[in-house]
Amino acid sequence: MATTVTAKGQVTIPRRVRDMLGIVPGSKVDFHRAADGSVVLTRADKKRPASRFEKLRGHAGEGLDTEAIMALTRGNT
Repeated sequence: MATTVTAKGQVTIPRRVRDMLGIVPGSKVDFHRAADGSVVLTRADKKRPASRFEKLRGHAGEGLDTEAIMALTRGNT
């Protein structure tokens, strides 16, 4: 992905990169020079963005208690 540097030295971080790193307006980012000379962009707060599966994780509400599950298993409905 390529982007253009403005006269002020600013660039737009491509949406796919922002989404991958969880960068939103107001996020702080760091630039690091790697051993091979490349520059790496990371979130300054070191938080990993929630994966699409983590966003779905939660509790579905009241479920069956053990006795109800055992009754269903035994066919005692």
